Formats: sequence, C-alpha cells, structure tokens
Amino acid sequence: MRVHERVYNLIVIGGGPSGMMMAGRVAELGGSVLLLEKNKILGKKLMLTGGRRCNITNAEFNVRKFLENFSDSKEFLYSPFSKFSSEDTFTFFEDRGLPLVIEARKRAFPKTQKATDVARVMEKYVKRNGIEVKTGVRVASLEKENDKIVSVKTSNGDEYFADNFAIATGGLAAPETGSTGDGFTMLQKLNHAISQPNPNIVPLTTDEKWVHALSGTTCSFMTIRFIQNGKAKIKKTGKILFTHFGISGPLILNSAHEVKKLLAQGKVEASIDLFPDTEENDLDNKILRLFDKNKNKLTKNVLSEVLPSGLADTILALPDIDIAEREVNSITKEERKSLVKKIKGLTFEITGTLGFDKAVVADGGVELAEVNFKNMTSMLYPNLYLLGDILNVNRPSGGFSLQLCWTTGWVAGSDVGNKLSKNKRWQ
Repeated sequence: MRVHERVYNLIVIGGGPSGMMMAGRVAELGGSVLLLEKNKILGKKLMLTGGRRCNITNAEFNVRKFLENFSDSKEFLYSPFSKFSSEDTFTFFEDRGLPLVIEARKRAFPKTQKATDVARVMEKYVKRNGIEVKTGVRVASLEKENDKIVSVKTSNGDEYFADNFAIATGGLAAPETGSTGDGFTMLQKLNHAISQPNPNIVPLTTDEKWVHALSGTTCSFMTIRFIQNGKAKIKKTGKILFTHFGISGPLILNSAHEVKKLLAQGKVEASIDLFPDTEENDLDNKILRLFDKNKNKLTKNVLSEVLPSGLADTILALPDIDIAEREVNSITKEERKSLVKKIKGLTFEITGTLGFDKAVVADGGVELAEVNFKNMTSMLYPNLYLLGDILNVNRPSGGFSLQLCWTTGWVAGSDVGNKLSKNKRWQ
C-alpha cells in the first residue's frame, strides 16, 4: 500500500459531467482537488451523449416547470435547482466560449453540434484551475472513521486523504463507457440504501416478427396506446421508430419507465393509430375514394399512396388482412373496413425493454431520503457528496439528465468552497 500523506480539500471519484463540474468549482474557489477517473480520458460518456451532439440541458428556465419532468423527486430537487438552473447552464457554457442553440422540445445543444466541444470546455475548466487529475485509476473503497470519510483506496494500492469526498461515478447505463455501478457498491459498504437500478430511458421489445421486419421505418406522427386488461393505461402522440427488436425513438424512450411498471403487473399490448387526427369513418371514405380511382391495381400499389410502402406492405400481408397481392376491385367492404381498423389500431405485445447497454438513463441509486439536497451531502457522512446519476432520480430524455449533473456538481462544489471560506476566516 502506497500512502500519500497530502490532504486535499476534495477528492472526486469520477471524471464525468458532475465530477468535473464539482472539481472545477471547488478549485475555482481556491480549494485543492484530486480527481480520479478509471477511464483513460475525462468525459468519455459525455462525448457520446445526444447522438454525439450532446443535449446539454433543457431551455425551460422556470425552475418549477422544469422540475415537473422529475415527477417522483421534484420536491427534493427544488433547493439545488433554485441555486443552479438550466439558465445558469446557458451562462456557464456561453461565458466559456460555447454558445448553445435551442431545438424542438426546448432541447439545448452546443451550436457546433459536437459533444466533444462540451467535454473540451469541462476539461479546460478542470485543468485551468490546477486540479490534479489521475486517469486510469479505479477506486476500490472509501475508508471511514466514525461518521466521516477519511480516505480512498485504489485498486493499484494507493491511498489518498482529503477533508471532503464526492462520488460521481454515474449509474449503469452504457456500461461500455465505464458506468458499471462502482459507486453503488462503495455506498452499500457504507450502509447507504441503494434502490436496484433498472434501464429507464430505453427502447421497448416485442417478439412480433412483422415489427422486426419494419426496422428503420419511422412514423412521424401517430398515437400509441399501451393497453392492459383491455384498458388504455398510457397514451402518447408523436414519432416512433421501428427496430429489429421492437420500437424506439424519444416518445418510446420516455414512456419506457411507465410501461415497465405495467409489465410488472401483467401482459401489455401496444396499439398504434397511424392517423390519430382522422376519425375511422373519414379514413374509410378516404380509402374508398382511393380504391375507386385504382380499381384494377394491386392493393399494395395503391395503399402506398397513403402509407410508407414498407409499412403498407407489412399491414396488407398480416394474416388477418392478407390482401397485398389482390386487385382493388376484389376487396370486399368488410375487408376494407378491417384494413381501416388495423391502420387505426396496429396492435402487438410488448415483451420488455433492452438492457443497460442500450439505455440512455438507468434509474436506481441512493435513496433520496439519505441525501441533504441543500448541499448534496450524504445524511450519513457530512463530508461525502453524492452527484448526478448516483442518485435515484427518474427523468425523461431531453437534457434533464445532464442538467441534474451540472446542478448537483455546482451546488456541491459551492458548498465545499463555503467551508473553505469559513475556515480561512477562523484561522
């Protein structure tokens, strides 16, 4: 064991967005900081977010409205978000030479559309303030004395000491970036209650082969209902992407948490209305007029005027429809009406979700009752800070996850800075 005798003001475990934000803030306020990251580079996961464009925050500047997206935890989060909001994130990055742009659903991205530029700003924030950074280092344990953390021990036999510590190791989503739950293991050893992580913002799966065959097909405007015991429990309208395993897209990703709760209670079916703004009778009349104009054509060549050709072929070939290769003039009224019903209610069973490797966000983490959200410290160890995805906070996609990181990192860093300021006044 190699014991390093220097005592830092802060040791941060994890060089992701929340860890870099806290480390930079403490150093900016005059503190000595050691940042430990098990990857070879800082911000590895950050560089991949938002399709490598980095959905850096959500431009809802009203804090209470912003927190409506954190339905299970908004009461806990008001204190930190009132100190550092999405508006403050805009100021932070634009003051450092990275202007942001606002896209649909108030999602904010760097104007350059490059996640690497966000990581570059954060790494510069860390290095400009003289933080000691060690990469390729995995922390094995946090050592305690009574109700204080006193040191960290690494897997390569080093021990480092500090007055304050922060765990910013992320959750279990995208484990290939290093998010493998190390922080949860450390915190359980410290007697913190950890809610079992599950993929949260994640695509849904089905065993229906015809859905798999539509892989790559997008419906830009439809309504999807998730049905259980004959009743629609969830209804959402927007865009859907068919995949080789099921369905995806922002609308589906943000529904996954609710759908998982239904699946725990029993069978769930998805029903897609491809024409949500058109009543069934009106759609029937529209298709009737189309058929009247094209009586001698194959049905598959006619319906493609209404639906994307791949989707039209799939629907027409379903066992209970199966009219793709027949001429329009041979289609009966009953068959046409069955087709309309199918277009208004394309139904298949949902079997589950993909795993952590495909999740945008995984839920689970430290139970919120064990966190002091005024400064992001542990209720069990007042010199231990808990940041970002280490918290059991559910949220949708759209910039909310990264804002949780920026906010918790800034608030925690400011608290350590306040401690240092008080100590200096008393010296």
